[in-house]
Amino acid sequence: MGNQRSITVNGDLGSGKSTVSVGLSERLHLRRISVGDLYREMARERGMTALQLNLHAELDDVIDGTVDSMQREIAESGQRVIMDSRLAWFFFTEGFKIHLITDPTVAARRVLGRPANEVENYATLEEAKDQLRSRSESERQRFLTRYHADKHALRNYDLVLDTTRARPEEVVEMAVAAVEGRLGAEILAGSPPLLLLDPARIYPTGDIGALRGMSDDDAAGLAGPDALEPISIGYADSRFFVVDGHRRLSAALRAGFRLVAGTLLAQDNDPVVGGLTAREFFASTVTMSKVYDWQEAHGTELEMPAHALGDPAPAHN
Repeated sequence: MGNQRSITVNGDLGSGKSTVSVGLSERLHLRRISVGDLYREMARERGMTALQLNLHAELDDVIDGTVDSMQREIAESGQRVIMDSRLAWFFFTEGFKIHLITDPTVAARRVLGRPANEVENYATLEEAKDQLRSRSESERQRFLTRYHADKHALRNYDLVLDTTRARPEEVVEMAVAAVEGRLGAEILAGSPPLLLLDPARIYPTGDIGALRGMSDDDAAGLAGPDALEPISIGYADSRFFVVDGHRRLSAALRAGFRLVAGTLLAQDNDPVVGGLTAREFFASTVTMSKVYDWQEAHGTELEMPAHALGDPAPAHN
């Protein structure tokens, strides 16, 4: 299905863009172009950090203009390439668009573990998280202002892939399978994106009692993420939650999967059910007690949403 399309790979720092785009280039025998490398070189030439260059680019059209013109030219040339770029999805309108996500703390650890240089240099984990958050928001605002393009809108992409716990080779294999139409073909043809998410990062919206009678044996025979029917997922304020499919999500966790397939039902202000938006549904159904019960049953740990902190936690023996 995607055999003649260029492939764009985007995501914030620490999400694994370089690793995945290199892996795709090797597997599919396609030329890889990294816009991040170009920006880092521009930052060095100006004696700036990457964040300083991003902030400067908000005032200086020449910086973005140079890079964006190059991307437009490549997209219009018709050559099939792998583009490692946070905005290539906007220019490669016919490309296969992969969006990588990861837990912010994991992303910061990855970036902190890289050799320090004059472009990227962080002293602590918290500093790295703060800087990555600032860079991401700076880019988002720049793209919104100049192109009315929101990189956070998941429907911009064909595949959203979580790299938090999945091994690099697993991520690349799943991405290749999606590109070649061996995974999620119906979703990709009908209502993308195909979501491949870390099941340990998805919030429950139902009571754990609904899973009564389920055992580890129920999940033992599952071969992989593609063995389960995709879960219906909502997305609000950068958090994924179940709309339908708690038993499948539980099976994935019990089987030790690092990725599980899903379909995107609604994001942020999109309607879900009963006139509620995704944000409203998330706020009304994800409670402290449900999260604690889910964690206890599966041995996972989810960051408690601010709205849930007023819900008294149950007493556990």
